[in-house]
Amino acid sequence: MTQIASLAAALALALSAAPALAGDCTGHVTGVRPLSQYNHAAGNGFLAVRSGPGSQNTQIGELYLGDEISVWDRSGGWYRVQCMSGRCMQPLWGAPSPNGWVSGRYLSIGGVCP
Repeated sequence: MTQIASLAAALALALSAAPALAGDCTGHVTGVRPLSQYNHAAGNGFLAVRSGPGSQNTQIGELYLGDEISVWDRSGGWYRVQCMSGRCMQPLWGAPSPNGWVSGRYLSIGGVCP
């Protein structure tokens, strides 16, 4: 029985030392104009979701003020995110629930983040 207890204690210790899983970091889109000022051509009223970290990468989707996101990765000031809820589930441009890279200056995030 002592061996089982020792094994259980070792397993509990190993699991508690494991790094945070992706998805433990969540947040909301902030700092973009409200949807009432949306203009895709002018770049207003949305946060561009890009194919890679950096504004030189192709825009593949949009997030909107207040959208809830899950953060999966980070590269400098850029975060790889997934739309969880909000207008991004039915965007005005691009595919629903975009998954890609956004500038961190437009996010309010918390939790165990990359």
